[in-house]
Amino acid sequence: MLSSVPASVAALASGILRTARLVVLGGAISYRALFNWTTPPMFIGTLLAGPLLQLLFFVFLGRQLGVADDRFYLIGNAVLASSTACVYGGTMAISNERRFGTLGAVLLSPRHRAPLWFGRALPYVLNGLLISAFTLTAASLLLGLRIPLGSVPGLAAVLLAASAGCSAFGLALGALGLRFRDVFLVSNVACSVLLLLTGANVPRSELPAWMRSLGDVLPLTHAADAARQLSAGGVLDTGLLGAELAVGAGYALLAVALLALFERGSRRRATLDVM
Repeated sequence: MLSSVPASVAALASGILRTARLVVLGGAISYRALFNWTTPPMFIGTLLAGPLLQLLFFVFLGRQLGVADDRFYLIGNAVLASSTACVYGGTMAISNERRFGTLGAVLLSPRHRAPLWFGRALPYVLNGLLISAFTLTAASLLLGLRIPLGSVPGLAAVLLAASAGCSAFGLALGALGLRFRDVFLVSNVACSVLLLLTGANVPRSELPAWMRSLGDVLPLTHAADAARQLSAGGVLDTGLLGAELAVGAGYALLAVALLALFERGSRRRATLDVM
């Protein structure tokens, strides 16, 4: 009995190592192969310049309308900036496998599906974090946003949770790529919904009750509230951070369920690679 304990521990450690390798290496290889913004001008124009221009637009619009102060829009758009990379990236992580004819080979793999797909979303989490950090830095340099130094670690945790939740949301949308042909139409609508309902640019107190309720189950909503508290010198609200993580975990579970459901249906209909 005692001699079998080290062997079981070693087997468990080996299994964890193999899973981690699948997540990290599989995600990196998929990212290099399927990433649509491969050239530096495309990356800078789409993922860096786009969110920055959006931030400037809403800041100056907010000044004219007098709805909220600059900090409201600066922090809200810094959190929202990750949505482009994460929502579209999570969608492309699955739909581009089908588009480029590699989905069948991926689904022939004997490995568990959850780490296989989560590994594909991991690079977009890091992309989203990078873009949010860039937007926040630009807001500080161009528009004078000041964030207390002690709030930076908490703000980094909030932005990471926001990027992870948004990537899980994109992965759930990408699962629709196993059934629908134009899944990017869904992504476009989803990004507009995040823009309106998460409180990034429209104060949630001004929204109808049903819109506020819908925003509560969307990624970025709780992260935006937590980031604004931190930027104002407050402490990290673990309740808001936990809510953001819970929303992301919910979309991750939804993505796995949808992928399993659509995979079985597509196998029955032989439609895995039909465009």
